[in-house]
Amino acid sequence: MRIGFRTLKTAVGVSLAIAIAYALQLEFYTSAGILTLLCIQKTRRESLAAVLERLYACLIGMALAGASFWAIGFQPWTILPLFLVFIPITVRLRVQGGIASSSVIMMHLYVHGSIDAALLLNELAIIAIGLGVALVVNVYMPGIDKQVQRYKEDIDRLMAVVLEEYAKYMKDGYGLWDGKEMLELSDVLSKARNLAILEVENNLTRRSNPFYHYFDRKQQQFQILERMLPMVSRMDIRLEQGIRLGEFIESISASLRHPAPDDFVRHADKLRSIRELHKGLPMPETRTEFENRAILYGLANELESFIRKG
Repeated sequence: MRIGFRTLKTAVGVSLAIAIAYALQLEFYTSAGILTLLCIQKTRRESLAAVLERLYACLIGMALAGASFWAIGFQPWTILPLFLVFIPITVRLRVQGGIASSSVIMMHLYVHGSIDAALLLNELAIIAIGLGVALVVNVYMPGIDKQVQRYKEDIDRLMAVVLEEYAKYMKDGYGLWDGKEMLELSDVLSKARNLAILEVENNLTRRSNPFYHYFDRKQQQFQILERMLPMVSRMDIRLEQGIRLGEFIESISASLRHPAPDDFVRHADKLRSIRELHKGLPMPETRTEFENRAILYGLANELESFIRKG
């Protein structure tokens, strides 16, 4: 059985909240652990939002419950009008996520049978401990740098393989590739972008992240590779231009495996020179040659976009 990091934080947080409330000899001290349990989320931003939502709901619930029990009495039927008013208010204020936790506090008032300053201070202390511990526990989040680097390496490796297969087909006119790297690449990109989004949500001071922008560019490159696939597969004759473009694609693949600072400029210049060379070639003599050269023109455009996104 594998214990996840969030599970560990939840267990520690709940235990700590209950221990603090018990040490302070608070009535209903176990409820502090329940509040902590409900507030520990996947990210710091989500946790902060959950804490604020439950804080507002608990304060509203305490006020309404106190007024209801004082006006109507501590009777079971008092709960009916209380919740008929309380729930719509929380929905209107968009703090309905705190209905369950605030209900716990409201029931404390009901069970106690009377409302005094000591009880209100007791409940406020439970709220402060439960929500405060949740915030403290959720401050620590594991670093993602190693995971991000692994995703970067996997993405570049898979893209290099895809480009190699495209180049082989364009140079040799055949290939036995099953395309599994494209599926793997899609899966890795999805995981990488989700990880980057998680990192954004863990940062309370900014809404952007360099990792997210990097993986977003890689996603755009993947979409270019997807568009190139049917174009490459439609090449049905070997042409000098196709072989030359295939060799260029091989050089891009090699750069993904062993990147250099000047890759963008070098590839852009090389593609420009290939285009100039192709412009000077004689016009196609057959319809098939014309169609294949049109495909190569489209591939060159896609490669230009691929280089820019790198």
